[in-house]
Amino acid sequence: MIIGKDIIEQNNKSEVEVFNSDFAYLSDKLTKSGANVSEIVNKIADFQVAIPSWALGAGGTRFGRFSYGGEPSSLEEKLDDVGLIHALTNSAGAISLHIPWDIPSDVNALKEKAAAHNLVFDAMNSNTFQDQPGAKHSYKFGSLNTTNDDSRAYAVEHNKEVIRIGKELGSKSLTVWLADGASFPGQLNFQTALAKTEQSLKEIYSDLPEDWKLFIEYKPYEPNFYSTTIQDWGTSFMLANACGERAYTLVDLGHHLPNSNIEQIVATLMYKGKLGGFHFNDSKYGDDDLTVGSIKPYALFLIFNELVYGIENNPNNPYPAWMIDASHNIKDPLEDLIQSLEAILMAYAQALLVDQKALKDAQLNNDVVRAQEILQNAYRTDVRPLLRAARLQTGAALDPISAYRNLKVRETLISERGFETKATGL
Repeated sequence: MIIGKDIIEQNNKSEVEVFNSDFAYLSDKLTKSGANVSEIVNKIADFQVAIPSWALGAGGTRFGRFSYGGEPSSLEEKLDDVGLIHALTNSAGAISLHIPWDIPSDVNALKEKAAAHNLVFDAMNSNTFQDQPGAKHSYKFGSLNTTNDDSRAYAVEHNKEVIRIGKELGSKSLTVWLADGASFPGQLNFQTALAKTEQSLKEIYSDLPEDWKLFIEYKPYEPNFYSTTIQDWGTSFMLANACGERAYTLVDLGHHLPNSNIEQIVATLMYKGKLGGFHFNDSKYGDDDLTVGSIKPYALFLIFNELVYGIENNPNNPYPAWMIDASHNIKDPLEDLIQSLEAILMAYAQALLVDQKALKDAQLNNDVVRAQEILQNAYRTDVRPLLRAARLQTGAALDPISAYRNLKVRETLISERGFETKATGL
């Protein structure tokens, strides 16, 4: 299914009048407060978030998985689905692949399809947390951290293979997330596991093209519940420093213990020039992988406040790579991703409204109340007209969810693909 700009324009007609009124009111209000509305709208229009290939089908739990019908059963169909999201939002201009779930059979044809949807290939993701059919060695007791030299070499070579595939597709980065750890005390030696992990990452880094980046994720628990070898941002930061200047920490919102101050982690990493990427999701209890902004929207705003500040004030830190990393068990996956994009852009727009000079003055004068008011005034602003202005400016849908339903996208996908299809990698 392809949604042309003419179809979107036709769908927008019924909503333009209300939008014009809402935008005029908000624009006038923000302009009087000193905000540069056109600049903010342009920044929103330019903001792109990668969609992971594994998020386009129904997710699952340890207990079950409930198909939504019309799921993409091939890598080409996954690109088509990201193309649909991008056409409706103009905010999803990249796709992130997971190998070996998404090994392309025809690289040139895949690149042509991506270009037809105005998509690029974002970070490549390796998989050493599962044994694949026919695998020569097992990751049951670890991959990059294992004392089994054959399994460790096998995992290192897999990451190098992912780099080779990414080079052909035009990607510029590799993300490494490890499930390596222990479920019981005494199962492994902490220092040996860390040393093996550092050695493995250095071997992978040595194969990285000069214009690539290595992103190192961290996670405190799951699937191992006693220890995880790369369990926090400090360990990731240390390993990134050990690898070299093109290695960075990647922050996943779900990979923290409850009530962690993620915005402070973001600020610290950007100050040190080592925040490489960001995976967006939301959670109530742990790594729940829920729709972005569905549980803790104010926390998301505070994180973006630090991201916006860092982008402006830390030129030593590269512009971060943005990606949604969520799972959908009861929602239409494409609707869920559209909702996540909306939440991300809202938090970004609200952060752009923060008067950083006034906030700095309040901080210097220890005016705690004033500082809180500055942040909360920005957060309480309904910025949705700004998002719609950015979408209208780029030919996207004013209300992507409404357009998705009006155009009967899911029904069309089911009619084209059937109800029993299942996306690979889930």
